[in-house]
Order: sequence, then C-alpha cells, then structure tokens
Amino acid sequence: MSIHTPDIKRVTTHIIQEMKTRGEKISCLTAYDYSMAGIVDAAGVELILVGDSASNVMAGHETTLPITIDQMIYHATSVVRAVKRALVVVDLPFGSYQGNSREALNSAIRIMKESGAHAVKLEGGLEIKDSITRILSAGVPVMGHLGLTPQSIYKFGTYTVRAKQEAEAQKLLEDAQMLEEVGCFSVVLEKIPSKLTKQVSETVTIPTIGIGAGPHADGQILVLHDLLGINKAFKPRFLRRYADLNGVMTDAISNYIQDVKGKSFPNEQESY
Repeated sequence: MSIHTPDIKRVTTHIIQEMKTRGEKISCLTAYDYSMAGIVDAAGVELILVGDSASNVMAGHETTLPITIDQMIYHATSVVRAVKRALVVVDLPFGSYQGNSREALNSAIRIMKESGAHAVKLEGGLEIKDSITRILSAGVPVMGHLGLTPQSIYKFGTYTVRAKQEAEAQKLLEDAQMLEEVGCFSVVLEKIPSKLTKQVSETVTIPTIGIGAGPHADGQILVLHDLLGINKAFKPRFLRRYADLNGVMTDAISNYIQDVKGKSFPNEQESY
C-alpha cells in the first residue's frame, strides 16, 4: 500500500527542504534496476539513491571502489526509466571526482545527461569542496556524505562508527556547515553517534539523511536488499529487516525444481 501524498507529482530538492522545515521525516532507499525501482517508487519513498553500493550488492565486490562511472550510469538509467515520483540521486564513484574539480564536473554532467537523474552525491567534506563547488556552479544539485565514507575504507581500515572522538566530531560538524554554505541540498550522515546527528541536524538548515546514525536525522536511508532480507550475511546493528525475501525466494525456486523433476510443471493448462 502506498502512503505518499498523492498531490505531489514529482519530489524535488525544494520539497525535500520543505519536509525538513515542517518536521516531516524523509524516507529514502537504494535501487539499482528498473523492476525494483518501480516498486520502491510506487510505494512512496521520497528519495531513491542509485548507490555505489551496487558494487557490493549487484556485482559482489568486497568494497565500493571497483564500480566505474559507466556502470553507475547503466544502473542510474535503469532506475530513472522506472521512477515517476521520487527524487533520484546518483553516487559519483571512487576516482571520478577526488582531487580534480574539472573531472568532477565532467563526471556529474555525464551522469545527469546520460541517465536523466536529478542530483549526484559525493563523499567527503573540506577536501572535496572545490569539486562540489564546481559541480554546483553548473546547476547540478549535490548531496553530501559525511561520517563513514565507504570509498575511504582503506584510509580508515574499518567500517566502525566514526566521529566518536571530539576532534573528528567537530570536523564533521564544520564539514556539514561548509556543505550547506556552498549550496548542497542535503547531507547523508553514516554510522556516527546519535547525539552528533542531533547536533548536526539542529545546526544546519539542509536536510540530514541518516544511516546507522540514530533517530535524529531528518530522514533515513537503507540499502533495499538489506531491508528486504535478500542479503542475509550483512547484519549491522542499525539494520531493521522488514522481510525475509531470501527465504521466500529460496522456497519458490526449490518448489520449481521439484515440480520440474516431478514432471508436474508444466501441466496441460500451462501448455499450448
């Protein structure tokens, strides 16, 4: 059953901002293909992220680093074809924006032109300010991403909670303020202490979207395959599973195999 507001034909960055202003929580999920994106959009989420987590979920890589911009455009194009209402944001993959603002702009323009997406997301704070500013100067909406930034996994060496120490927490707060000042329309806060999320959300006027960051963010995002219980190996503390599709799918496939081997599929009604 869809619970979205029927009079909103297309969610925009302006609507996301209005939701924060009136205290309405923002629902976000990932999607990587046409079929799943259509279901997610029809259910009523406000924002769909075509995440570089496709590197893990769809391609089976250990990290998000291997996915290319061409692959991100492929996934984004598939999602955009299905979506009629949600705001579609696409991750700029590792190596497509760090350290070179001109390359960052070219990457963002490629994604926007070739996929039809509505915004891009970049990981990092002050160190990528030039890239963000250059992308924004071209009129491309940008979502920031602070806290645990998976593209920097080899720098951190772990997926543990970030910004527990005062110095790192202060830098994150300053980075969030910088992202607002340069013009980002929102910021993802990943795997940081709940009290820091509260502080950031109350300090900046742009919406904060949390994942593993407690209840005080202006919205929440999860990886769709984790929420649906398709990926059973991933069991972080912050994940709430709303279904066990792994079990449902396994049972369905097992029943199909039995019917084929038992010669009960196809039957006369299923034949021409």
